[in-house]
Amino acid sequence: MSKFRVVTPKGASFTVAGSGYGYEKEALDPIGAEIIEAPANEAEFIAAARTADAIYAKGMPISKTIIDALENCKVITLGSVGVDSVDVKAATARGIPVTNIPDTFIEEVADHAMMLLLSGFRRLVEQDKMVRQGRWAEGRPALLKIPRLMGQTLGFISFGRVARAVAKRAAPFGLRMMAYDPFIAETLISDHGVLPATLSEVLSQSDFVSMHAPARPEVHHMLGETHFRQMKPSAIFINTGRGATVNEEALIKALQEGWIAHAALDVLEKEPPSHNNPMLGMENVTLTAHVASASARFDEARKRRVGYELSLVLSGLWPVSCVNPSVLQSTALRRWQPVSMERGPNS
Repeated sequence: MSKFRVVTPKGASFTVAGSGYGYEKEALDPIGAEIIEAPANEAEFIAAARTADAIYAKGMPISKTIIDALENCKVITLGSVGVDSVDVKAATARGIPVTNIPDTFIEEVADHAMMLLLSGFRRLVEQDKMVRQGRWAEGRPALLKIPRLMGQTLGFISFGRVARAVAKRAAPFGLRMMAYDPFIAETLISDHGVLPATLSEVLSQSDFVSMHAPARPEVHHMLGETHFRQMKPSAIFINTGRGATVNEEALIKALQEGWIAHAALDVLEKEPPSHNNPMLGMENVTLTAHVASASARFDEARKRRVGYELSLVLSGLWPVSCVNPSVLQSTALRRWQPVSMERGPNS
């Protein structure tokens, strides 16, 4: 009989089709924990998860109703950077730590953001279409209207791990950089060769605005019509963060009316987009399907980290990544001890 029960929604995952839970179980089998799939609807999930020791959240929202019904849950673990599918406030109120994997795919997302910047700036999609449609002679004249990249300004909204990795990639291109992030010390921003700035300064001075804010209630529709109106008519807006941080209707209006020149987006407010989303037919928009974190190591790295975080908490240790760390200091969790950030799942 298993010592711990980890309940997860059935059929809801980023995982590669057909793969199981082998990577997670590398850390879970030694402590006698099993993963049990439950129907991905609220009522049936509650029935299966009520006495679970842990929740492996993927796909379906883990609502306050679900969290309040949990009687024995020690941790809710996500295999993603974003935690918007879990009611973190409700989990915190119940003293349940919520873990994520904020540092697993930094390099991939930063690569993708830089790719969107360059492809949007050099109009890669439009150039590709010209060649395929027999419009070879139109390619060079179109780019003669575009300035040199060196010396232009890249502005970051939020300057977390991904934005810092993008800044490292952008520096050799000769870009001047600035960032708005009220939660990060100006000295830390400056240490990365980036100028600390206000949101208005980033919007009005940048030739590229790269959005990296996470999906949290307080930043829902952080950027709207007033913000896009502050940007340069030649500016390119890049988003590899979360679609919900941007008022998409305002962004569409900005692109249609020429307030900004181009948008290069990996995330949208509604995913996948409806067939009548105007951006699907706009030539000044470059789109990818929320794939910035994807690479050959995606499944393996993500799932091993999930198993490791679950095993730590179920063994009475602190998780490596916790989005509501205040619960670790609560009376109910006094027995917990911190684990070194250097320790790996097989150490």
